[in-house]
Amino acid sequence: MPRIELDLNPVTHITTDAIGQPGKRVFYIQATKDDQVVTLIVEKVQIQTLALGLEEFLAELSQRFPGLPEASPDYDAALMHITPPVDPLFRVGELALGYDADGDMAILIAREITTAEGEEQTPEPEEDSETSVVRFWCTRTQLRAMCRWGLEVAAQGRPICPYCGQPMDPEGHFCPKRNGHKK
Repeated sequence: MPRIELDLNPVTHITTDAIGQPGKRVFYIQATKDDQVVTLIVEKVQIQTLALGLEEFLAELSQRFPGLPEASPDYDAALMHITPPVDPLFRVGELALGYDADGDMAILIAREITTAEGEEQTPEPEEDSETSVVRFWCTRTQLRAMCRWGLEVAAQGRPICPYCGQPMDPEGHFCPKRNGHKK
């Protein structure tokens, strides 16, 4: 597959969402710039980690730039769902955040996963890398809205067992803490 390198600068909209039944959902990041739509597959834990990292990132920015207005935590849930067709470019292996102080723009960098499960990863120099990358340039408010919505979507999954912390299917699950008793 040829290497993809895209810069959506700036995005007009960015969101995350999931498609499927709890336990079998696929998570996506989708952004638009004018009529260009870019969709990437991500893992649920990547969305959750990004949301936590973003809050730390925004706190650090407010310390470094004291006059910076706060990114709004508000969003319209009706506008946060991804739009069809869903044709992902690649599966994300790494997400990173950056900030351009001159333009007051945040950047979300998504890199393609580079190894198959079980393979040992060998880092490649950036200029020689065959890894696809997409850079989403957005406002801090757009990024915060995407992350808050992502946490809400992630929480809509299967309930968590209070004993072992594992997700429970509707028909129950084997709980090692309960020795398999009481589904």
